[in-house]
Amino acid sequence: MTEQTVYEQLAAGIGQGKSRIVPDIFKTLADEQEATLLLAASPPGTVADLAERTGFEESTIESMIDPLFKKGLLFKSKKPEGVRYYRVRSFMQFHDSSAVMKDPPPELMPLWMKWMDEDWIDANRMMEENLPNPVLRVIPVNLSIDYNSQILAADDVTDLIDRARNIAVTRCSCRAIDGACGHTVDVCLQLDKAADYSIERGTGRKLSKQEAVELLRDCEEEGLVHTAGNSRTHVGHVICNCCSDCCINWTSIREGLGKFIVPSRFRATIVEEDCTGCELCVERCYFDAMHLEDDGGFAAVHEEKCLGCGLCQIVCATEAIQMTEVRPQEFIPA
Repeated sequence: MTEQTVYEQLAAGIGQGKSRIVPDIFKTLADEQEATLLLAASPPGTVADLAERTGFEESTIESMIDPLFKKGLLFKSKKPEGVRYYRVRSFMQFHDSSAVMKDPPPELMPLWMKWMDEDWIDANRMMEENLPNPVLRVIPVNLSIDYNSQILAADDVTDLIDRARNIAVTRCSCRAIDGACGHTVDVCLQLDKAADYSIERGTGRKLSKQEAVELLRDCEEEGLVHTAGNSRTHVGHVICNCCSDCCINWTSIREGLGKFIVPSRFRATIVEEDCTGCELCVERCYFDAMHLEDDGGFAAVHEEKCLGCGLCQIVCATEAIQMTEVRPQEFIPA
């Protein structure tokens, strides 16, 4: 059995030990000395700790920290007793942080595209098989819902924005890699700790709360679906605004086990007498959840396919679509 390279060890550390592409992604971002430092940064350590583990001079460690931080490979844990550094811990963290780095090397995005084409479906399935809870959930647009329903704070994108102490926008990592859909790229909202990180790293642009709400409305009009972490707490939230083709979240629905991302608590319902059969909702739906009834000429919902995003409701001129609460939301414990 051949000895693993430092890059293969880094890939194995984020659950991609079988991939032939992920080691190459690490290699295009870090030279061997930097990769050695990354391997040493687990568990987290101070500059002195990392120097002891690697045998490098502390000044050498200090010179490597900022470049690795900006590449999304090294992270900071700021404590009263000092700063500790740790390497990227999971595949999704690696994907999202590296894809939006400033001035990426030219080899990076083609390698990520190759990985998405060749490895992602199998990696998604393996990831889902080991998930205790779904990671992400759909958040409905802020339009009218059935009068018997209640919008929880965690289901309300404007409430998440209102309660945030810091907000930034970054590029969507999936569309930064692909982007063939042509949808807006600078739409990934970072809240609080996530915003702090992106602003410090230089990949995020600070937004006011009003600017963030306006961005969300623009995303809804553009036909992008809101998704967020599957937790009741908003601390560290990222609100993604996902397209139908570039974004890797939907693999879970289309080809995976359906555990990576879960629907909102709501489902679209049709008021038949108000429906004109225009089919705009059918065209808008990512998930083939809407269809036109052959006999009545009005829209209908495939209930098992509807993720409760509400994009169909936005384009309904006659307000024939309501969002009705139909399922409990199972959150990751805070």
